[in-house]
Amino acid sequence: MAAGDLVLTGMMAVLLVGIAALLTRIENWRSYTPLAGGTATGEDISVVRREKPAGIIRWLTTVDHKDIGILYGLFAIIAFAVGGIMAMLIRLQLVTPSGALLGASAYNSILTSHGITMLFLFGTPIIAAFANYFIPLLIGADDMAFPRINAIAFWLLPPAALLIWAGFFLAPVTENMIEPAQTAWTMYAPLSVEQTNPGVDLMLLGLHLSGVATTMGAINFIATIFTERDEDVSWANLDIFSWTILTQSALILFAFPLLGSALIMLLLDRNLATTFFAVEGGGPLLWQHLFWFFGHPEVYILVLPPMGLVSLILPKFSGRKLFGFKFVVYSTLAIGVLSFGVWAHHMFSTGMDPRLRASFMAVSLAIAIPSAVKTFNWITTMWNGRLRLTAPMLFCIGFVSNFIIGGVTGVFLAAVPVDLILHDTYYVVGHFHYVVMGAIGFAVFAGIYYWFPIFTGRMYQRTLGKAHFWLSMVGTNLTFFAMLALGYLGMPRRYATYEFNGAIAPLAQVETFHLLATVGAVILMVGQLIFVWNLVQSWLEGPRVTDGDPWNLERDGMLDREFQWFDDQLDTAIMDGGQEQGDVRTDGGEPVDDAEE
Repeated sequence: MAAGDLVLTGMMAVLLVGIAALLTRIENWRSYTPLAGGTATGEDISVVRREKPAGIIRWLTTVDHKDIGILYGLFAIIAFAVGGIMAMLIRLQLVTPSGALLGASAYNSILTSHGITMLFLFGTPIIAAFANYFIPLLIGADDMAFPRINAIAFWLLPPAALLIWAGFFLAPVTENMIEPAQTAWTMYAPLSVEQTNPGVDLMLLGLHLSGVATTMGAINFIATIFTERDEDVSWANLDIFSWTILTQSALILFAFPLLGSALIMLLLDRNLATTFFAVEGGGPLLWQHLFWFFGHPEVYILVLPPMGLVSLILPKFSGRKLFGFKFVVYSTLAIGVLSFGVWAHHMFSTGMDPRLRASFMAVSLAIAIPSAVKTFNWITTMWNGRLRLTAPMLFCIGFVSNFIIGGVTGVFLAAVPVDLILHDTYYVVGHFHYVVMGAIGFAVFAGIYYWFPIFTGRMYQRTLGKAHFWLSMVGTNLTFFAMLALGYLGMPRRYATYEFNGAIAPLAQVETFHLLATVGAVILMVGQLIFVWNLVQSWLEGPRVTDGDPWNLERDGMLDREFQWFDDQLDTAIMDGGQEQGDVRTDGGEPVDDAEE
């Protein structure tokens, strides 16, 4: 098996060297010029702009930041659907104590892939979708600093996803010789080392590839924000979303290379009998230190840009500027710095020195302060504001309320005595999902609805948008609050069945809360089905937007650069903004259809 893996690795290396050799022939990475014979260094090269080809060729060859943003978004929504199906299978399995659907191996495979899919294939790409499309528009840039690197970073993701999911495709073909990984998303040693299943190797290679893509994107965002800003965009008036993307990108540069190194060490342990994570070598705890030094900044890599989205969108529908803008920026930078000093709070129960536990507890409690600063600033922005409860605003308010619950439950876990009791129970699952789904997911939905007119030229169905919010809000809180209760009852996580006696946990109450969590998950799924239907149907047939200010933001002096750009596109007829029946106008509130008058 080791020889076969070495051959496969060698073939991949040859392929990558060939791609690198091809890329060196590009005339100018910051232009749209095609491959040619090369030019001398320092030669003045003019930017050549061509009409985009039609059909699939356009999407396969595009280097336009807006097209790449849409590709990221579609990829992320597909991954969200796959991860959501996995989550539903998990919840249906746990309806009964003996398990309703899956065997232990299938459950462990789906549990592992669900976490990795949602974090690496949905969370990071959906943020890249917003950033690619709107960062250049918000800072007045023509495009990203390196358009072709931008495209390469995206096209590394589909093969990464195929590698991560490879076990599901190959298991039937190889008669279960290659199965999905069953390591959980944390891949703790020695379990991840001792599993002989080659599907684990494929998953690790896919994770490594996604990390390379994410790092390339981070370098591009940093270069773009530093060098491509318009003359009148200074650090003092840079928008809050760009600040959070800049901070996120810096975190990625420090965190993801470490994950890549740890994955390589794990692959070497698995295939070449090295002892990085063996008891006689570095030890199993070494993996936990390396993984969580990446893993906890990863939480903020995921949550900082959604905080930026809420900080950008919420003031627009409050009729006033963001309260304490500078402090929101400072708190963003503070989170970025402190996030690298809290990783060991995931390891309080490993028997570490109590003095180290106390120091990590202190930093873990301290990092709640900048998050609280943001929360109070959002609430103060809404206070006495002229609120308009559009779908984007509802999701922003939902973000704030869910983030408060997720944050407060995290403060309890940061305290060593409480964590020792609740560690590895469903309380941790509920806390984490309040942040990931209840906060990050809601901010993503707010951004999609807010900018829907720009990237489609149409308006979504308002009633379905609000139905999506309320179903998501009810489903999220029912599902994850039930998990918090399960944690207090002592229900351990990652179990395919829970036929235990009352000495562990009261089985009847545990079963009831699992049932409530499953009911909430079903409600949540119905909301996402409505979201997908609304997204697709409105993109194809929704009323066209003919006003570059569909949210009537100019009334309050809140019109940002991206909508000014959108208005220019409508005025110059680059987009089809022709007046048709059912076109959208604004009346000072949420966009309404002419047919409703």
